[in-house]
Formats: sequence, structure tokens, C-alpha cells
Amino acid sequence: MTMISGPEIPAIELGEREKAPGRPNRAVTIGAVMAGAALVTFVNVTAAIYLYRGVNDLRVVEARLEQLGQFEQRIGARIDTVNNGFQSRFETLDRQLQASFGHINGNIARLEQGQPGAAEAEMPRAPEPPAFAGTTVAEASAVENPAEPDSSFKRKVSPPGPNPSYQRIQQADGKVYYKKIN
Repeated sequence: MTMISGPEIPAIELGEREKAPGRPNRAVTIGAVMAGAALVTFVNVTAAIYLYRGVNDLRVVEARLEQLGQFEQRIGARIDTVNNGFQSRFETLDRQLQASFGHINGNIARLEQGQPGAAEAEMPRAPEPPAFAGTTVAEASAVENPAEPDSSFKRKVSPPGPNPSYQRIQQADGKVYYKKIN
């Protein structure tokens, strides 16, 4: 390589170069690029951590929602069971009420026609305890001990007239009637 140099111009050494005016230093540029890359890396790592936590929280919520669905099915099944029980009880009560209304309407119709047999018939009562099955009202009241008060409601029984006797009549549906026999 040939170098041309003038005697008046100082010699340029190869290790030193002059900076061009308006051009930044390469070290500063490389440092700025590295700082920017470090900042982007930090932001990406932070976003990845929050994304990982968010995915884990989402999995936990999904698992709880599955449990909630199973809980809802169990509650729904229990509500259906309770509803069926109430429905059957209401149907039974409705049938009993309809039968009672039919009986009352029949008695009213007989009274309107002037039949005396309907006036003497008593209303149906609750079934009596098995201890008094087949006994008369007078015998049943004699067995009860008036010294020991019972916590249940007791109906006041009028004292029987001379030689009263009653016949116990039990129907197929479990209703019990007492008919006075002279």
C-alpha cells in the first residue's frame, strides 16, 4: 500500500481515527441497544410470570365451577325428592278432603230430602288406638285413669244414659264409626 503524504500534513496513525462530526460513538449505540433489549426481556419475563399465574388461577376457578355444577345437580335431586314427597302428601290430603266433602254433601242432600238416618250418622273420626278396639265408649272411658292427666287433648265424654250401648263400625278405608244401639 502506498501512502502519499505531504510534508506539511501530519502523519495519521492507524490506531487513532478521528470522529466524524455528528456521528455517535458505537459504544454508546451498543449500550443503548443492550439496555433496550434488557428492558424488553424484563417486561417479557414479568408478563410470562403473570400469565402463568393467571392460567393457574383459571384452572382453579374451572375446577370449582365443576364442583358447583355437581353441587347443583345434588341439590336439584334433593329438591325433586322433597317436591315429590310434598306432591304425594298434597294429593293424599286432596283425596281425603274430596271424600269428606262428598260425605258432607251426601249428608246435606239426605237432610234436604228429609231422611232421618242421615241426621243420626256421625262424622268420621280418626282411627282409635288398638288398645280400645272392640270396646264400647263406656268401657273405654272406664279404663282411663282420671288421676293421671294425659298431655294429649281429651274430649269430654258426656255420662251415658240408662244402659247405653254403642256398636263400633270400621269401614274398609280405615274409618271408624260408633252407632248408638237402644
